[in-house]
Amino acid sequence: MTFVERFALWSDEQRAAAHKIPRLVEEHELEVVRVSFPDQHGLLRGKTVMAGDVASALADGCAITSSLFAKDTANRTVFPLWAPGGGFGIKAFEGAGDVVMVPDPTTFHVLPWAGRTGWLLADVYFADGRPVPFATRHIYRGALTRLAQAGYDYVAGLEVEFHVFKNDASRIAPEESGQPGVPPAASSLGILTRGYQYLSELRFDELEPAIEGLRRDIVKLGLPLRSVECEYGPSQCEFTFHAAPGLAAADTMVLFRSAVKQICRRRGLHATFMCRPQIPNVMSSGWHLHQSLRDARTGANAFAPGREAGILSDAGLHFLAGLLRHARPATVFTTPTLNGYKRFRPHSLAPDRAIWGQDNRGVMMRVIADAEGKATRLENRVGEPAANPYLYMASQVLAGLDGMRHRLDPGPSADAPYDTEAEFLPKSLAEANAALRHSAFFREAFGAEFIDYLLTIKEAEVARFLSEVTDWEQREYFEMY
Repeated sequence: MTFVERFALWSDEQRAAAHKIPRLVEEHELEVVRVSFPDQHGLLRGKTVMAGDVASALADGCAITSSLFAKDTANRTVFPLWAPGGGFGIKAFEGAGDVVMVPDPTTFHVLPWAGRTGWLLADVYFADGRPVPFATRHIYRGALTRLAQAGYDYVAGLEVEFHVFKNDASRIAPEESGQPGVPPAASSLGILTRGYQYLSELRFDELEPAIEGLRRDIVKLGLPLRSVECEYGPSQCEFTFHAAPGLAAADTMVLFRSAVKQICRRRGLHATFMCRPQIPNVMSSGWHLHQSLRDARTGANAFAPGREAGILSDAGLHFLAGLLRHARPATVFTTPTLNGYKRFRPHSLAPDRAIWGQDNRGVMMRVIADAEGKATRLENRVGEPAANPYLYMASQVLAGLDGMRHRLDPGPSADAPYDTEAEFLPKSLAEANAALRHSAFFREAFGAEFIDYLLTIKEAEVARFLSEVTDWEQREYFEMY
């Protein structure tokens, strides 16, 4: 029996999709297929398989080193891999042993920008068929299962802001290849638009020649692109995507981010989903997550009020209250980088406290009510574009379910978002880490093993940052003292 058969890893839908892939490989004359899994940071890692070996990879997976789960954002190994249990307390992780990356056949795509190349997302398992507990696609799937047991499906739409710059420096010097590698210098980057004309057609036309190929390849890739917009800041744009259920929405985000960076690099551009780049006059980028629940039995929007008074159903109000109740510790999932917290500032179209409001862009949770109820949804405005979508969405599902289970009340709408008395969001990743460490709810919801694992990585990143001498410190103290 194959690895997939032995451990019954696929659904009927996945088995049907797997039968079609060899034919698609032949029809498109593919030479290779990239098999990648989203790691703890939401970045894709994997292997490139020759076309003749795709069937074998589908049936038995690909072996990859387990040490990939021990990396922080600089690709530094945080855990003592040579200790008993590899620093994880798990025998299979000792000595950077192998785990198995199993492709999900329903995620097959043909890459428009890379010649004769296919793409498959994968899930990661131990050799005995158990899911690796730190693989975030598994974690999100578990959250969706809990939601399904309550009778609902999760539906999410994406609004993603990012920057695209001209990159005049194509050569990478050896001294720039450290951990992390030195990024392109600001002096070698050119802006595509002057900015500060939000949704201006003039600015969009300035931007369009550079991102035309990007837009076309995203559509060819099969991602549900809805709109392309010129954002407020210089060289900043926003892509929005139609709402999709469950895993599909998170898969769209990781594929989109990876595609954007690859397509741009091939065109002499540099795309970044970093929240606030250190480039003069740029604006912060956010990731606004639109979400609703769908009644699994009827297909109706469970947030629409129906006969209930108000703009949300009781289920919607309780779900909203759960997101607000657990907002502070959830920022490790929604805003996982040190840089992302530089966006939380008052009067900036970004939130700074855990409040909600009806169609108000200054709050954390914007309630968008639709007259017919079909598009009624919650927009979480706290996220940054670098967030791991599986953890971001899992945190929303689990916190919202908690609100529904305990029938929590979100309180009144905040019409003055930067003056309303409410719990403030963390002002740093270190503060967010502390909130998550003390969250009994998320420790139970995600499991203590995963929370401790994630915090080990995030606290190591903070420690590395604090050990660096910054430009600010040099300016502030070097001459004065």
